[in-house]
Amino acid sequence: MIKPYEFLESILTEIENSIKDNIKIDLLAKKYCISSIHLQRLFKFAFNQSIGGYIRSRKLSASLNDLFKNDFNILDIAIEYGFEYEETYIRAFKREFGTTPGVLRKTGEVVKVTSPLHIFNAKKAEDGIFFRPDIVMVPKFHIIGKHHKIQGCDVAALAPKLAIEFWNNERKLIKNSTNQYVFISLARNYNKGNGYTDYLPSIPVNNIDSIPSGLKSDTFESSLCIRFRYIGQHHYFDLNAERMKFMYEEIWKFYYSEQEKYALLNDKVYFQKVDIRQYDGTYCQMEVFIPIEEKSKMI
Repeated sequence: MIKPYEFLESILTEIENSIKDNIKIDLLAKKYCISSIHLQRLFKFAFNQSIGGYIRSRKLSASLNDLFKNDFNILDIAIEYGFEYEETYIRAFKREFGTTPGVLRKTGEVVKVTSPLHIFNAKKAEDGIFFRPDIVMVPKFHIIGKHHKIQGCDVAALAPKLAIEFWNNERKLIKNSTNQYVFISLARNYNKGNGYTDYLPSIPVNNIDSIPSGLKSDTFESSLCIRFRYIGQHHYFDLNAERMKFMYEEIWKFYYSEQEKYALLNDKVYFQKVDIRQYDGTYCQMEVFIPIEEKSKMI
């Protein structure tokens, strides 16, 4: 099995090399010994867009070269880039650029093209890849889980073990989950030193009216957050201290960067999210969400 970043780079290269072919996602997945569904989920997770939509946009963008630089008729261009019918190409072209290829050839209007994707803003590890963050709005949600007080310096080492214990045991006591496949580990009052962090491995729930004995609820209020994304060549249960250290180091680099517009509020609260449906024996995925505030408003 090739490493996550090598796999994604290979997929992107394969698409570019086959830009004029009728690219089949299921055949692309089969070539790399991965399920079609998982390939689509992985691509969406890594690049925030569907692989099918990306392939279509790249084909249409590449076809502009023939549209403007050659005298090919529209049907020839459509066939050249893997569209079975001229009408199919024209409809896709209009959705992409807001006009038809014939009209665009006449008017010479400037249109925005989809450039080839590359893995630039990411940190590569031996068996994982950590993407530079994006900004998202996280809606309010409720969770129920097993509360722990962990000394700040021990969070990276203990949190993964406590998460597995919760998933295998206490999770089964919670009956009102909104999604039984989603795991959320929420930390409050994070302290890197001798202070204590409140750690809650949990699952999302409809409400917090009924809390099983020995468990605790929490509510994450709607917040503007920085979202970091991680893809690893291992199972979720293998998210150990060493791998967490790699991720935390990247987050701290962002935290201390003077060039960034936003300040991370991870000393107050942050959470990690895993959807176990995203794993099929190949690559796991995890998201880290940290509330943010513009530095200019903190002065």
